[in-house]
Amino acid sequence: MARILAIDYGLKRTGIAVTDPLKIIASGLTTVPTPELFDFLLQYCKNEDVECLVVGLPLYPDGNPAQIAPAVDKFAEQLRKLFPEIPVVRQDERNTSNDAKKIILNSGVKKQKRRDKALVDKVAAALILEQYMEEHFW
Repeated sequence: MARILAIDYGLKRTGIAVTDPLKIIASGLTTVPTPELFDFLLQYCKNEDVECLVVGLPLYPDGNPAQIAPAVDKFAEQLRKLFPEIPVVRQDERNTSNDAKKIILNSGVKKQKRRDKALVDKVAAALILEQYMEEHFW
């Protein structure tokens, strides 16, 4: 069974999350330096069956595109060309980074680890994936 992979794209780091093969659970997978992202995705999709790529759609609270939106749009288009057989969909990612910080804080993680921006990106990707799954499967 195929997985769904979600991407919280950033200029420096990109958070990655995946579902289990049954598409029941969304879990943060890793954080990848953005310059290494395409190599990571090529390798991952070579080793795992991925049925859909979900890319966070960065919007301000009022619904207007965030400053990073053009870079994310370009990235999503590159994904479509790199993986023409895998659908690339967009998912509103408003508040996922703030929600990720709250989740990490409430989880009891030590202060040093809470400052790890890579952890925030990975959890934010899981939240993007969870929102996508709620809208399409539950």
